Formats: sequence, C-alpha cells, structure tokens
Amino acid sequence: MAAGKPPQSEDSAPTLVAFSRENLTLLPQIAGPRDLDRLCQVQLVELAREIRSFLVEEVSKTGGHLGPNLGVVELTIALHRVFDSPRDRLLFDTGHQSYVHKLLTGRQDFSRLKRKGGLSGYPSRVESFHDIIENSHASTVLGWADGFAKANELIGNGNRVVAVIGDGALTGGMAWEALNNVATSKGRPLTIIVNDNGRSYAPTVGGIADHLKVLRNFREGAPLLLRPEDMSKGGCEGVGAAQGTIFEHLGLKYIGPIDGHDIEELEAAFARAKQFDGSVVVHCVTEKGRGYRPAELDEADRFHSIVPIDPVTGTPVAAPEVDWTSVFSDEMVKLGRERKDIVAITAAMLQPVGLEKFAEAFPDRIIDVGIAEQHAAVSAAGLAAGGLHPVFAVYATFLNRAFDQVLMDVALHRCGVTIVLDRAGVTGTDGASHNGMWDMSILQVVPGLRIAAPRDAEQVRTQLREAVEVSDAPTVVRYSKGFVGSAIHAVGRVGEMDILRTTPQDVRPDVLLVSVGVLASMCLEIAELLDVQGISSTVVDPRWVKPVDAALPRLAARHRLVVTVEDNCRAGGVGSAISQALRDEDVDVPLRNFGIPAEFLDHASREEIMTEVGLSVSDIALRIGGLIARIGGVEIKHP
Repeated sequence: MAAGKPPQSEDSAPTLVAFSRENLTLLPQIAGPRDLDRLCQVQLVELAREIRSFLVEEVSKTGGHLGPNLGVVELTIALHRVFDSPRDRLLFDTGHQSYVHKLLTGRQDFSRLKRKGGLSGYPSRVESFHDIIENSHASTVLGWADGFAKANELIGNGNRVVAVIGDGALTGGMAWEALNNVATSKGRPLTIIVNDNGRSYAPTVGGIADHLKVLRNFREGAPLLLRPEDMSKGGCEGVGAAQGTIFEHLGLKYIGPIDGHDIEELEAAFARAKQFDGSVVVHCVTEKGRGYRPAELDEADRFHSIVPIDPVTGTPVAAPEVDWTSVFSDEMVKLGRERKDIVAITAAMLQPVGLEKFAEAFPDRIIDVGIAEQHAAVSAAGLAAGGLHPVFAVYATFLNRAFDQVLMDVALHRCGVTIVLDRAGVTGTDGASHNGMWDMSILQVVPGLRIAAPRDAEQVRTQLREAVEVSDAPTVVRYSKGFVGSAIHAVGRVGEMDILRTTPQDVRPDVLLVSVGVLASMCLEIAELLDVQGISSTVVDPRWVKPVDAALPRLAARHRLVVTVEDNCRAGGVGSAISQALRDEDVDVPLRNFGIPAEFLDHASREEIMTEVGLSVSDIALRIGGLIARIGGVEIKHP
C-alpha cells in the first residue's frame, strides 16, 4: 500500500443501490478496453459500482460465479487501463473470475449466461479475441504464461504477458512447477498478478496461505511497493527487506501487497511492473463477494457459485431438493460414527463435494490439501498404508489430473482408497472443462480398481458402504450433478447385477439394455417404447461397472442384441469393456454402445447436451428398432 494510506475498512466498501438499466451511465459506454482511458478516477470508482450492481442483478437470474467476480472489479479495470489487450496477453487462471473482463471487452448481454447460445461462464476464444485461453482448471495459467513469454522472446515480440492467479490456485503444484521455470527467465516481460482473497471456495489452507497472510499483515505497516530503482536490486521494503518473500527467494521481483480495491493504487503498481523488463509478481489483496452483503456474510464460500437467487436477500429462488451430493454427505457422517478409521480428503472443495458435515462432526479426520489432486491421491495411499481408509471426494473432471497417482501409487500398491466422483457425466452449463465424461474411460486401464455407478440415492448409500469395505484395492463411486430422482427398485438379481425389468421366462428377449448409473430411468423408458414396437427387452444395472460382472456375458447370450447406455465417453468406456468381455467369452451377440462422443461439448443444459449427442429416450429407442430390424427374426410394429 502507499505509505501512510490505511487499508479500506468494511465501512468504506461500496454500497449497492437498487439496480436498473437507467442507473447505468458509464458501463454502456464501454465497448472495449480503450474506452476506459477517457475516464477519470472518480468515474472509474462509479464504473466499479455500476459493474457490481450489474453483476448482482444479472447473475442472480441465471446463476454463476458471483463472489469471485465481485472481488476483482477494480483489479480488472486497472489491468485493462494499464495493459493493452489483446496485444498484451491477459490470462486468467481457471477463468471463473472473467465476468468483469467480459463486460469491459464488449460483452454486456448476460441474459443467457452459461446457457446455450449465451456467454460462457469462462473465457471463450469464440466469443472474443481478448480471451486467449479457456483452460478452466486451476493452477495452469503460469505454465501458459511461461510458454507465451518464451514464444515472445523467440519471435521478437516485445508485448507483455499478464497472468492473473488466485491464492487458492497457488496451492496447486503446477503453479510452482511454472514458477520454477519462470524464475530462470531473465528479461522476459511477464507480470504475475496474485489475486489474494484468502480463499478458493473456503479459506485457503497450507504453508503458502500462511506466507501470504504474513505479507498481508504488513499492509498497515511499512509500504512494500517496489520503487523503479529497487527493481534492479531484487529487494523490497518492509517485510521483503527483513526476510524476503517466497517469490523473491525464487529470483522473482515482488510488488505489494496492494489494496486490490483501490484503482489508483492498482494502476500505479501495474505501471511499475510494466516498466520492468522481466518477471515480476504483483500481490493484490481483494475481498471475495465485495460490495454485496449476502455474499460478504456467507462464510462457506462467499457466493462462489450460485443458483438463481433473490438479488435482495441472496436466497435461492427455487426450493432446495435432495441432490446426489447431500446423500453422500449424510452417509459419510454415518460411516464416520461407525468406523474411526475412515478419514476424508478434499482438494479445496469441502462444501461443494459434501464433506462439510463430516468436517463438523470429525474435525480431526478431515484433510484439505488445497487445489492439489495429485497430492491428495498419493497422500491417500499413505493414509491407507498407515492403517486408515481414506475417502477422497472430488469432481469427476478434476480426477483427470491425478491419473498417474491413482495408477502407480494407489493401485500398484493395492491401497484401500475410496474415490468419490461428484458431477460425473454431463454437467452442462460450465462447459467442456467441467463435464465429468472421462473417468470411466481413463480408469478402465487401472488394474484392480473397481467402479460403482449408483442409479439412485439408496444405491449411493449401499455402494459407498461396499466401497469402503475393500481394503486391498482402490474403489470409485461416481454420481451425477443435480437432484436425485425416485428410487428404482430391482425385480431380481443375476450375479451382483440388479435386474430392473424382465420378460416372461418362456420368451427369448430381443434386447439386453445395460444401464449405467443415473441412466436407469432412461433405460426403463426406452424399454417401454420398445414394447410398443413389439421388441422385448431386459434392463440390467451392473451396479459395479468395473470389472464387468462374470454373469453378464451369459445373460447377454440369451438376447439378440446388447445395448449399453452410459453418460461417459464412448471411447474406452463401459460399453467398450463389456464388448471386450463378450468377445473373451466367445459371445457373438451384436453390441451397440450409446454414450458421449469424444468431443469437447459447448455449454448448455444437461438435457440439451444429452439430446444433441443422441442420449435421449426417443432417439435410442428408434435406433434400437432399426438394429433389431436388420438383425431379423422380429416383426417391428410401427406406432
């Protein structure tokens, strides 16, 4: 902070007024970053207020990442004032905090945010040339920045690369791999903006968080801004001169900490960083959810990601229903009471993955590793080898980052680790990076690993209990995003599989429908449509989809056609595994697999995406009818 200037208090935080389009006088005039140049400091402060009012009103209608964006309003304005996007490349880690960036680069229609045909909730290269990357997973931006800076050096491009990364993302190992390389880049123009709000979802944990907290504590003491003459010396005033920051020890220059809600101070710091012909870290202290009282009072995650809410009260518009995550959450608490060896692991997502109740009940048995899925998997292996049974709950898409550790540390050592995958399958509105459509493919090659795909709430409870009973191999339990439907009861069992629908014993059924997880209700509806066509069917839920149940090939042999239906990538998924199992048992029944193509799917609702990729009741029933007609032996009735 500037010398003698106290940090802004809660009382000095902006107050939002009732939103209306008429109240917006400055924001509609901003068609691009250079429109900011003509605004004075008083107008910039007013612009920040307008942006916050706009975000609260618009995001409350659609849902989205509200809290993170309320915290970076002034920071983003200052970035676009000092740097020249897109000549200077502005890169956002994860990208969920890019709404303000969108507003300042000509995208002010938020009416369909995260919906089909509307703006993405993350940077999107098809939306604007100001969006350079759209990685949407944390801790990667510094690697991107290092690559861009090296490319600039090699081709003689003198423009700046600017990477914005949160303190939460700095808990990820990839960030430090990149910093290790950035530190060797003497003379490459690279500015790293640390957006330090003390949180990812919940408060940031670990040694890096503690270090940043020490630096923040000096905001009221000696200033830590580097003077231009200091930049060649590598030192900084205040704490830097006394003991140095971790960034300086790596060989990087450091400016800060800066009040991340003071546009004038931010501009001065960014201008200083821009003057330096090399890599420099600018440490900005911000407040997640700033200016919106319901968010500021939300200790859980400061309205990190919201459903549609009442903008006045901050309460959800729709009544809450029982979702998959809450079923897991309640069962984990029961298991914790029954078994003292069960410990839970989260990668900075305690509340989103449903471990908050477990943490409250057993505070000494919850481990938050930060945004470090690789470390979580290896640490889980150590916990298991040490006599405990760890349950690592994580979004399905984020487990991709820890594949090698699951393979070579957990599975190779036959460790009893249970991995719970939330948001498995098509999630929809968060776009390509958040669909959990890869796990049943990439995990198929892991020896000894077992995968459960529960179809309803009761199966989540049952299969989670089955999973934690396995002590000599990794187990995975995967379930969908959103609300749990009605219970689907089995009418029989073959091997360890549940039969959900069958035909009279004296009739050879035409189709064996193999339903994976949440798609059980869809498969039962498909079976009803097949009945109308005169096609008989059996619907089976394998429950444990890896390994393939030994009874499945024998069951398949009694049918004319096997159809698998999964909300996972078709390449290498459950259908492929079942096809291989049939061939291994010399069962020559034709098999058709319905699943997700190996493509990056644009943001839309789950229902819209499922229809687009052919995972709808009518489409599948129609195609099965065509397949049966080609096989022959059945008279197809056309309704």
